Amino acid sequence: MFELIIRLSRYLFVFYIAYFLWQGVRYIAAERGLFEGKSYGAAAKQRIVIISMHITAFLILAYEPGGLSFNPAVLIYAAGSLLLLICMHLGASKLYKGSCTLIWNGVYFLLDTGLIMLWRLSPSLAQRQLIWFFVGAFAMFLVPPVLKIIPKFEKLEILYLTVGLGLLCTPFILGVPEYGALRSIRIGTMSLQPSEIVKFLFVFYLASAFRKKMGIWHIITLCGVSALYVFILVLQTDLGSALIFFMTFMVVMYVSTGSNILFLLGMGAMSAASYLAYNIFRHVRVRVAIWQDPWVDVHGIGHQIVQSLFAIATWGLLGSGLTLGMPNHVPVVARDMMFAAICEELGSLFGIGIIGVYIMIFYRGAHIALRCKRKYYSLLAVGFTAMMAFQTFLILGGTINLIPLSGVTMPFVSYGGSSVLVSSLMIGIVQWIFMYYSQTQAQGEEEEYA
Repeated sequence: MFELIIRLSRYLFVFYIAYFLWQGVRYIAAERGLFEGKSYGAAAKQRIVIISMHITAFLILAYEPGGLSFNPAVLIYAAGSLLLLICMHLGASKLYKGSCTLIWNGVYFLLDTGLIMLWRLSPSLAQRQLIWFFVGAFAMFLVPPVLKIIPKFEKLEILYLTVGLGLLCTPFILGVPEYGALRSIRIGTMSLQPSEIVKFLFVFYLASAFRKKMGIWHIITLCGVSALYVFILVLQTDLGSALIFFMTFMVVMYVSTGSNILFLLGMGAMSAASYLAYNIFRHVRVRVAIWQDPWVDVHGIGHQIVQSLFAIATWGLLGSGLTLGMPNHVPVVARDMMFAAICEELGSLFGIGIIGVYIMIFYRGAHIALRCKRKYYSLLAVGFTAMMAFQTFLILGGTINLIPLSGVTMPFVSYGGSSVLVSSLMIGIVQWIFMYYSQTQAQGEEEEYA
């Protein structure tokens, strides 16, 4: 009987994400005057969907077959994580007044999906992730007061550069090899990826540097510094992060200069560097070989991607149902292959909806970058939005074997403390920029009216 309920719940999860995305469309339409109604009504319905999905999922996870009883540990975790989501929303409403509600709701939905699937995969990892969720929310709430205190933080580019390079080099001293890459350091029982923190500093450095009027030597210097970041990551064989850094640099440079020639030269340099990396690093050749034909060695180097493809395709559009699949058969599923686990148990339709939620967030981030009149803030929004978008594309593309698997995390969904922390800070900065733009626009309208 309970298995039948789980199978019926598959339709409910598809309804949740479809209705959530539909309310996002209504929000944008109402904002632009294309739909009768208020945008905040659509946003409120999105939050109701998140709470409903949370309760549905954790009742399934907590149920103990054989009687009408529920695991109290699961219910406590469910209540604690829901309370944290509510507190995060209340805190964001107070500290980020006038920010984009659609972005917040998208982040809440992704975080909740991640917590649900992590508990399904590994309760111990889910508990750690909840702690990092709290740390990320706390750090995000510090963004508005800290940026208000620091005067002219756009002039601290040398600080961003030196601290970023210093952190990026720490794995050479304290690093622990992990899945073929030297990207993590271990402090006690805690593992940390410095490159995740450096992402934050790198965008601040790029925005600080590109806000000025630039001559050719200034651009060459910036290209050299950015190439140094990428080169260090390549030496650590953290090729996914190297590509994210490079593409973020290319986007910020293009938005700042508008030069097609520089963009084409940069892409040409990336092609040449990729060819060299393929010939120099065996790790790269293995990844490319797996991408080209993972079926050659199903039980060896191709095992992870083959299991991922089986997980995504086996149960069709609706999935097996939460708890009825075998997502733990996919190696490193909580870090690298969360999208495969989601598609296996919640269905490919739900997975497509998750992609839609990411698109909604990135669309609003691009909207903020385009609307902001101050170049420095606009470049910050461009950089953070592009960085999260490329990271999402890399991991989703790798999971479905569209591109070689890079091993980066799926923002807000995959297990990873430093990833949750930095992604939260990025969203906080983008929302702070939207607050700045909204307040500036309101003041301008008041002055024009007066």
